[in-house]
Amino acid sequence: MYSGIDLINLDRYPIHLDDPLRQSVLAKARADLAHDGCAILKGFLTPAGIAALTEEADRVASKGHRSFSRTNAYFTQDDPDLPPEDPRRQFFERSNAFIPADNFTPHGPLRTVHDFEGFDQFIQDCLQEEHFHRYADPLADVIVNMADEGNGFPWHFDTNNFTVTLAIQNAEGGGAFEYAPAIREVDENFDEVSRVMDGSSDRVKVLELEPGDLQLFRGRYSLHRVAPLKGNRPRYVAIFSYVDEPGMVGSVERTKQLYGRVLPIHIERAGQRLDSFID
Repeated sequence: MYSGIDLINLDRYPIHLDDPLRQSVLAKARADLAHDGCAILKGFLTPAGIAALTEEADRVASKGHRSFSRTNAYFTQDDPDLPPEDPRRQFFERSNAFIPADNFTPHGPLRTVHDFEGFDQFIQDCLQEEHFHRYADPLADVIVNMADEGNGFPWHFDTNNFTVTLAIQNAEGGGAFEYAPAIREVDENFDEVSRVMDGSSDRVKVLELEPGDLQLFRGRYSLHRVAPLKGNRPRYVAIFSYVDEPGMVGSVERTKQLYGRVLPIHIERAGQRLDSFID
């Protein structure tokens, strides 16, 4: 049995209390998100929390499902009518390895953090999202992304408005988080996107996230990537998923692609999504 009191640095981040320090943390996170779409809560986990989550990820790492693809920053198909130098025609190798949510037990350290009193409300308060619900997908509500040497996430924009991630273990080298804040806030800004991709832009910020750091990031408008990794130690990052409608689960096709399998709930709820998007 684990306790959130032991895993979360509540002295620095009293997420469960209504007190001035919580309000101060909220104010800074909101200001950082407003400034460039990224807020980092350094040392959100205690040393004991980092150790417990790392051990848990190691224990279930063999359950991870790997997939490989070649994609551009927009997750679209190639368009030969565009010029060769257009960023929509720049494709990169992308590899994913996700440990599905049902490998993390209800009383294990990762779910203890996720289920800690006030965690969801604190995230919602930071993001100031009116419609905010836990993803109801039993394979995807809280997962761990696992990446090995050579792997990284190439330049891309997110399809959702925000991501909530928790660094658990870094690789021995590489893996910096690089992003160009609000690069397409007004329009697609393809010229500047191309400069980011060829390394000539001065708009790129680089973050060296450390184990125990909680990151809130609005990646819909900010081009970003994770630099390639080095060494034998895998990189573990937990991903907490929230959506704007209750009861949502992934589509059958997308779930199978990401996790290698589906559960009865995915089949039962197929076609019941309230939005009209592909996934």
